Amino acid sequence: MPPSRDLHKAKKAYEAGDIQASIAAHSASAKERHQHERGQYIKSAVYGGLDGIITTFAVVAGAAGAKLTAGIVLILGFANLIADGLSMAIGDYLSTKSEQEYERAERRREEWEIEHYPEGEKRELVELYVDKGLAPQDAETIVAILSKNKDAWIDVMMVEELGIFGSDESPLKNALVTFFSFGLFGFVPILVYVAARFVPLFREATFEIACLCTGLTLFALGALKVKITGRNWFKSGLEMLLVGGVAAAAAYAVGALLGGLA
Repeated sequence: MPPSRDLHKAKKAYEAGDIQASIAAHSASAKERHQHERGQYIKSAVYGGLDGIITTFAVVAGAAGAKLTAGIVLILGFANLIADGLSMAIGDYLSTKSEQEYERAERRREEWEIEHYPEGEKRELVELYVDKGLAPQDAETIVAILSKNKDAWIDVMMVEELGIFGSDESPLKNALVTFFSFGLFGFVPILVYVAARFVPLFREATFEIACLCTGLTLFALGALKVKITGRNWFKSGLEMLLVGGVAAAAAYAVGALLGGLA
């Protein structure tokens, strides 16, 4: 059965405050599936990229503050890019895998409880709905209908009782998206230092150009983050630019203070 609404149009209508567009989005069957498949890995891509560019630029800023040579900046930058990128990817893989293992274990438990003591599970769900403000009779009616479909019953119990929303994300794909996003965006500050070896103009103001390129990329990534958060794109971009700027300024200050140790 196709979905009864076009989720993309529904979101656009909400953002614009257009009631008629919202009604239209809910009235006709959607011609395309929800954006779950395409948007599934946006979170890993955005946050991997943000972490990549912020941490790598912090390394570059610290090295620049310490007045280290361009060669050392490149060595430190590439080392951070690979090591931190792998660390993030592995962490993403393990966390996603652990969440799914926990979800499967809890689902097996719910299945076992429903099979061996359905009345207790029904009573528990009724109590949950009553706690949400439903009248006891209404809650009992809903549960009586819902319990006729075992899979739907388990799905609801997972959400209402445990707060677990099912996920079919691939831990490996999540990890790969995180790693490549981290590497791609984290390479931006380093790219300027690489280009400086071949372009005289970049050589004269390498760190300044790196700051400019990094700032623009941070703003773009922050604006892209609205795909997840639904916030205003300009405010989100500005916020990310500020956060990255604070991190870079702190790293630069530390580098300048400790530069004499190099």
